[in-house]
Amino acid sequence: MTPDQQQAFEEQIYAYVGREVCARTPAADSVNAAMIRHWTEAIGDTNPAYQDAEWAAASARGRMIAPPAMLYSWNQEGIAAATERASNPQSDLVRLFDDNGFSGTLGTNVTQQYEKEAGLGDTVHMEMVIDNISEQKATGRGIGYFFETLATFTNQHGDKLGTQRFRVLKFIPAEAEAAATPSGEDQALEAPARIASPRGNDNKWWWDACDEGAVLIQRCKQCQTLRHPPRPMCGECQSMDWDSIESTLDGEILSHTQIHHPKIPGYQYPLVCAVIKLDEGTSLVSNIVGCEPEQVHIGMKVKGVVEPADGKTMLPQFYPVEAQS
Repeated sequence: MTPDQQQAFEEQIYAYVGREVCARTPAADSVNAAMIRHWTEAIGDTNPAYQDAEWAAASARGRMIAPPAMLYSWNQEGIAAATERASNPQSDLVRLFDDNGFSGTLGTNVTQQYEKEAGLGDTVHMEMVIDNISEQKATGRGIGYFFETLATFTNQHGDKLGTQRFRVLKFIPAEAEAAATPSGEDQALEAPARIASPRGNDNKWWWDACDEGAVLIQRCKQCQTLRHPPRPMCGECQSMDWDSIESTLDGEILSHTQIHHPKIPGYQYPLVCAVIKLDEGTSLVSNIVGCEPEQVHIGMKVKGVVEPADGKTMLPQFYPVEAQS
């Protein structure tokens, strides 16, 4: 873009700041025990305030509540969001970015703030605006702009439950340079790989072991509690001393989903993701392979194998036990 073109483009995108993405809208279902149970089982949250009606009734609240982190889930639209959603200012803004070459999309931050608990029977209402758009930024992904939506949640009485800020980077993807052989024949383009997982001080050791074909589970040296994903402190005794054990990768599916949209380069479809309870007691998220998606079910026994998921990435992938016997 020339400076004049950039100025004209920015005038267009900044006009979206403050626009209402959706008016205050009630969730299709009120807060209910079934959805809470599915959520807490999937992430391993055993807080009795969320699951034990008798305990909750005797507590200071006098009723069961939903985990605060579920705030955004009550108003989700399901697969219709990708196939049947009507145009709104957010989708119009994304289309404007796409039409001007900023076709890359990367969600970068989610920040939730909680002000009041939602209990069984409450109806969560959501309203959303486009809160801000950054100046043009040079990022590791490419030149682009960050935009942030602000969702506000209230109950049926109008009491504010909390907010969620979701930040997205729209960027111009780096162009792949087509190289030519000395004879003039086109070289084959390198197949895209999966998005690389960040490796920091707390998890690099786990990924390094995975590169060598092993899945390790962190273990507290003081109380012997196993934990995953890796983190510096034991949640049971707060000790920061730990070692690890190697998993046998025998497990059982707790929950699963098939990802249809959007299709991301480097991933093989059909793509089935599952929360798997390992025999050692911890859970992890991985792909189910070696069977048709409709054959996957909760309670299915699976066996993991650390293998190349693409040309660059070693990952544990899980196969039905029946398929290996």
